[in-house]
Amino acid sequence: MKSLFRRLPLKSLKQVLWNLFLISLGSSLCAIAINGILIPQKFLSGGLTGLVLIIHYLVPSLPVAILYALLNVPVFALGWMYVGRRFFLYSLVGAAIFSGALAWVHVSLPVHDMLSSALLAGIISGVGVGIILKSLGSAGGTDILSVALLKRFSIRIGTTSLVFNSGVLVAGALLFSLDKALYTLIYMYVSTRILELVVTGLSQRKAIFIISPQWKEISNHIIKNIHRGVTILDGHGGYSGKNENVLYTVINFRELSRLKQLIRQIDPKAFVVVNNTLEVMGHRIGNQPQW
Repeated sequence: MKSLFRRLPLKSLKQVLWNLFLISLGSSLCAIAINGILIPQKFLSGGLTGLVLIIHYLVPSLPVAILYALLNVPVFALGWMYVGRRFFLYSLVGAAIFSGALAWVHVSLPVHDMLSSALLAGIISGVGVGIILKSLGSAGGTDILSVALLKRFSIRIGTTSLVFNSGVLVAGALLFSLDKALYTLIYMYVSTRILELVVTGLSQRKAIFIISPQWKEISNHIIKNIHRGVTILDGHGGYSGKNENVLYTVINFRELSRLKQLIRQIDPKAFVVVNNTLEVMGHRIGNQPQW
């Protein structure tokens, strides 16, 4: 192991250590939410963790950490064939770190109300998972399964998560109580929203369409002042019958206010459409996944 680290360039070594730090920090936060709130309240969770908790509640003698590690074995066996090697290796280490965090990180949180517990667990878990996903890997589980199914059968990642999580909620309602399932749903919703905020945050990409007679001046200002590329599309007005030049550019959220202010100064009557993007691939502005 020491010789492996010695062979790595300093920049690559820093990247590896930074990603391991992110995975460790995120896993510790998730473990706090699971051990400190979910298990005491008998809540469930999304993904593979939800299945682990169901088994643990039915057979309390089976530790959560060991169950999580064991259930990841077939998942990683499947993922080896379809997932990129860097993502796979980071996720393999991430699953080991996550299992270790579940075994060793136990923090008692003084929250007893079920709604407050669901909200707090969602916040902590969302931040934790978001930090993990900011790395180049994951904590294993359905992350690996989702990517494998996407590459093999073109099943969208959101669809896999939805089906798996729905199965966990239905099983929880049937095996335990509807109340627990509903509070788990609240927890999962809050966690998802916080996760999106942590992962995308102010870096979410916006796709902008601009129609204006001053298109050339606006285009030049975007290139020179905001330092983003612009594509000029040929448009034709359905009502006016006039030919129009349509500007198309992709920026991040922090640049949006500057762009709108710039457009208002040049042409207050410009027609502007702002769209959220799911994923952007490309030089400088891209935010594509690392798998």
